[in-house]
Amino acid sequence: MRNSGNHAMKEETSRWREWLREHGARLLLFARQQSRRQEDAEDILQEALVKLARKVDEGVFVGGQNAWMPFLYTQIRREAIDLGRRNDRRKKREDTAVEDEERLSSGEDSWFESAGCDEERRAILEAALKELPGKFSEVIVMKIWGGRTFAEIGDILEISLNTAASRYRYGIEALRKQLSGARIRGDL
Repeated sequence: MRNSGNHAMKEETSRWREWLREHGARLLLFARQQSRRQEDAEDILQEALVKLARKVDEGVFVGGQNAWMPFLYTQIRREAIDLGRRNDRRKKREDTAVEDEERLSSGEDSWFESAGCDEERRAILEAALKELPGKFSEVIVMKIWGGRTFAEIGDILEISLNTAASRYRYGIEALRKQLSGARIRGDL
């Protein structure tokens, strides 16, 4: 009984290898057309193949082996779009960090100094902001210190205006909870 399971697994592996040998170059070419670099194309193809293999393994893939290619073309395209969006968001964050660093090195005010806060308060508030999940703190910073509207924040982060507003509300509430101890002690 055990041998029949091993034999079936070897046949399945052999079938995948044969199929990939026949179609892999074509799929990689398509992935390359959808991405900016060869390495990205390879990653995109791998992600698409993993998703296909999981669906097939779980028995939820509809259409059999004849439907693999259309699925993979669609999945490669989706993976490329997602990768491009992640890269664009990362680039925006990096650019913002560089601008912030340049602003700080040029002697401009820290976040809270312009509000007349003393050093201890500023440190407490900055530490609390850093402890928030990034999706909340980035919206709070853009709204309060960046002077951005929720619509602008939504465009920058590629989220809806309502999502930006709710992240702001949830972030402010989380910040209040974090800082409640400091308020009780009289630090704020």
